[in-house]
Parts: sequence; structure tokens; C-alpha cells
Amino acid sequence: MSRASLFCLSLFASLLIAGCASKTTQPSQYSGFLADYSQLQPAKSPSGAPVLRWVAPTFKPDAYPEVYVEKPVFYPAPKPSDTVSQATLDQISDYLQKAIERELSQRMRIVDTPTRDSLVLRSAITAVDSSAEDLHVYEVIPIALVLAAANTAAGTRDRDTNIYLELEGVDARNNEPMIRVVRKGHGLKLENDSTQLTLKDIQPALDSWAKDARAFKP
Repeated sequence: MSRASLFCLSLFASLLIAGCASKTTQPSQYSGFLADYSQLQPAKSPSGAPVLRWVAPTFKPDAYPEVYVEKPVFYPAPKPSDTVSQATLDQISDYLQKAIERELSQRMRIVDTPTRDSLVLRSAITAVDSSAEDLHVYEVIPIALVLAAANTAAGTRDRDTNIYLELEGVDARNNEPMIRVVRKGHGLKLENDSTQLTLKDIQPALDSWAKDARAFKP
């Protein structure tokens, strides 16, 4: 994705909402990656970021000495294009997986294959929205479409962006969901809409998500 392209990606192709300026993901921006959004409630991440989350009443962190981190995906799945290569998508996904494993290794064993003692973490980068600096109009387009089309944003202003994550933790024994979280990463800025997106552009948000995963408390 070009920087502008990814920024202009988000959940539904026809949406153009000022409401994207909200600090938490809105219901219209849910991607469908999670099976159920109905029980999500506003909360704070360990770093103080606003999130939406649900924790199963039966969830006991001590019951999971191990964690298996699935490779994060883009959802809906995008296709590479001239503006963003498959290599860039793979770099972002690989980096997020390694960042989560690095942080969680400080409190749990990281395993290559889930066992009965494992919590399985599944995550997806589902959307990005952007606003041209000084215009404050947010464009929301599905991540799956951005790679298949030319840049949809016009102009050369700096662009402020938010990137969206959906994550769930599942009990490996019975595949029952234990945790669901939906959140934004804030404060990213691209120079304009004509340059390609790189891992470096969104790395701060990925690092923040990983650190909050380590410090998570029910």
C-alpha cells in the first residue's frame, strides 16, 4: 500500500465519516474478523489508550503458562499492487508477531505449536483511516480494496493516520474465546499520498500494541 493508500483504507468502502475521529473504533468500522462484537465494552489499555474489550468471566491468566501467537493477518485480505508490495505486507505482519512474542515472553512461554496449556492469540490489522492535515476529513475505505485500486486521496498535505487492530485470545483446549480487543493506533503521519507505505511508518503503533499485550490485566 502506498502510505496514502493504506491510510485511506478502512472498514467499509462507501463510508466517509467524521466519526472516525473518535478515540475508539465505531461499530460501523468492525471488520468481521471477530465472531462477536456485541459484548465489547469501553476500557483502557495498560498504557492508557482507549480500547473496546471483552474478557470471559471464566478467564484466569494463571491457567495459561504458554502462548501461541498466530501470524497477524490483514483482514479483509488485500492483494499486492504497485503501491504496496507483498514484501511490505509480510514485513508488517512478521514484525507485529515478533513484537508480541518478544513482549509476552517476559511473562509466558512462547510455543511454536499450541498445547492444552496454551492461549492462542489471533490478530488482524483491519483498517486505516487518514485525514489531510488542516482538513480534518477522514476517509474510510476497506483494507482489501486499497491495493486493488489507484490512490484515492488527492493532494500533498501531510496526512495523520489511525491504524486499527482486532485481537482475540482463545483457549487451545476447546477453542473458546477468552479475550477480545478492538483498538486504534494513533499519531502516525505520512508526508503525502504519493509515497509508499513502509514498516517504519506504522512501527510505533505495532510496538505499543505489543507492550500493552504484555501488561494486560483482566
